[in-house]
Amino acid sequence: MKSVILFDSTNLALWAEEILKENDITAKMISVPRKISSDCGYCVMIDSTQKQQAEKLLLKYNIDHNEIADLEDI
Repeated sequence: MKSVILFDSTNLALWAEEILKENDITAKMISVPRKISSDCGYCVMIDSTQKQQAEKLLLKYNIDHNEIADLEDI
């Protein structure tokens, strides 16, 4: 299953994608799915099994994000 990380800006999404990839997390910036609302038009998709690791990295690098949503839930 895949999850998406939502951000308030495209810059934050780009930065997060870079940091996650540098730390061996498969990450891809995509358009926010229509069923999800976000202030930014982009989000980062990751494998759901890597959510905790991704969350820790976002906190470590002070990358603000709105939420991490499972694609199955939307």
